Amino acid sequence: MKVVKWILLIVIIAGGLWAAMFFIKSNSKSAITYETHKPFISSIEKKSVATGKVIPQDEVEIKPQISGIIDRIYKEEGDQVKAGDLIAVIKVVPNEQSLNQSAGRVRNAELSLNNSKIEFERNKALYERGVISNQDYNNLKLTYERAQQELKNARADYQIIRRGSAGGSASANTNIRATVSGTLLEIPVEEGDQVIQSNNFNDGTTIATIADLGKMIFEGQVDEGEVGKLEIGMPLEISLGAIEDKKFDAVLRFVAPKGVEQAGAVQFKIEGDVTVDEGTVIRAGYSANASLILEKRDSILVIPEALLQFDNQTDKPYVEVSIGEQQFERRDVEIGISDGIIVEIISGLTEEDSVKQWNKTEPIKLGEEEENENTEE
Repeated sequence: MKVVKWILLIVIIAGGLWAAMFFIKSNSKSAITYETHKPFISSIEKKSVATGKVIPQDEVEIKPQISGIIDRIYKEEGDQVKAGDLIAVIKVVPNEQSLNQSAGRVRNAELSLNNSKIEFERNKALYERGVISNQDYNNLKLTYERAQQELKNARADYQIIRRGSAGGSASANTNIRATVSGTLLEIPVEEGDQVIQSNNFNDGTTIATIADLGKMIFEGQVDEGEVGKLEIGMPLEISLGAIEDKKFDAVLRFVAPKGVEQAGAVQFKIEGDVTVDEGTVIRAGYSANASLILEKRDSILVIPEALLQFDNQTDKPYVEVSIGEQQFERRDVEIGISDGIIVEIISGLTEEDSVKQWNKTEPIKLGEEEENENTEE
């Protein structure tokens, strides 16, 4: 029994000593020393990024004025063309009914001309002998000349229906030519494809799309929370995913008056004129981001945003200001714009104040075993 008592006594004494040493060690840690920062004068730009793409300012679609089959294509996508350059030729496949009607019109015009010719020649002889009046002769001559013109028109219409143009015409409907100068972006048809003419009831088949790649615009979308801060003429900075380490200047030219709901958020379309440097090739459809300066303040008092604290009850911002050696007091502040790094101080602080960096953490100290392990590694 005495041995058990002695063992129990030793255990109690050892436990007490260990607890005392732990308490002393725990309370021997040095107090945390907080760093301070002084407010300073700087400028803040509040930016927003709009995603979109770069497209030509104007794209012109070339459509045929007559239906038929693509007989030959003379250009390729990417070629530079000038207004009037021949792009393709269409082979006309005439409508049988229209062709037959036109041929009948030609035959009727020939019959009418023959009859008018006979009447005119017979009455011409009578006029020369003074049998008929000058007015009757002029009327017969007019009828004969009209019959000649009618036959000419009927034959021309017949050739247009059959071949697509009157014989010898330099601007034949079968010749598809560029209407503007630029780059051929797309030729969506191939030789042998059937095309439909453009008219009041049909847009027609697009044979080619032409655009000037020297005049590009940025087309993107911004959220409804930021569209109210946009102004026509404000500068944009465009970055392209296909061209790294290069920025392009742009000017906002259009903000849509109506938004479109996408994934629960209302988005507004914007456009900006992009300045393209000489020697830089920008292809239509490049994905792009536009950086917009929504708000800017110059020469204002600011502090790092990480120094701010917010009241749990009112959510109003405040900071802790040094009033002595590692002594601080709370001070409410009024803040302005922020770029996520620094924030504007409207009131509550001066440049002479020292603001506590309240959220600083102590450096982590490794134990002896961990230090040995790291040393061995």
